[in-house]
Amino acid sequence: MRVSFGGASGKELATTCKNASKLADAYATALDAAGATEADFDIEGDPLGDSKSVAVRSKAIALLQRQRPEVRVSFTLPVMPHGLNKDSRAVLKSANDSDVQVSAVNIMTMNYGSSYDGDMGTYAIKAAKATHGQLKKIFGLSSEDAWNGLALTSMIGVNDVDNETFTLPDAAQVRSFAEEKDIAWVSMWAAARDRQCARGKAKANVAQTDCSGIKQRSGAFAEAFSG
Repeated sequence: MRVSFGGASGKELATTCKNASKLADAYATALDAAGATEADFDIEGDPLGDSKSVAVRSKAIALLQRQRPEVRVSFTLPVMPHGLNKDSRAVLKSANDSDVQVSAVNIMTMNYGSSYDGDMGTYAIKAAKATHGQLKKIFGLSSEDAWNGLALTSMIGVNDVDNETFTLPDAAQVRSFAEEKDIAWVSMWAAARDRQCARGKAKANVAQTDCSGIKQRSGAFAEAFSG
């Protein structure tokens, strides 16, 4: 089980707790409550550019891992087809400089913007290739280790950005690429959306929270990603 901290909504802990020791304790408490030893830090929106919270988070995670060496850490970050932006790279550089042991970087292959209106599977692969090179540089990894430490999360079906729809063939394309490169994992946002919308609910370029917005069998994306 992996506990995810942060996300697009609410207050990210590092922006409200300025003490690294107390922040590490808060992370530990959440892990204990879930009985988990894996922690993911989903950093997006304003916290990405908040250098103070980035620094205290890195110190807290490093302290947590010193206290609990079994804790595996991943980061979930926004991406573009040309890779991670400078703020996302700064998050990873800060973690590395603080001696955080990062097991994986999970890139959100979605929400690129209205100028990206092509094939979402191809965009995901372009983003993965660009991020792979960045991970090699930031962490000093071999090509193989950088692939092994990269994960991809796609928003299935109609995305919440105009002109972006991630299809079942896109999922199969991403799965094939992931198998070829032996990446850490592929996943989707979100499992509850892996079904066809009820009649009259699906709307063009409007993402629903409980269905994909495209014609599909229930669970079809899970099958496509898993092979």
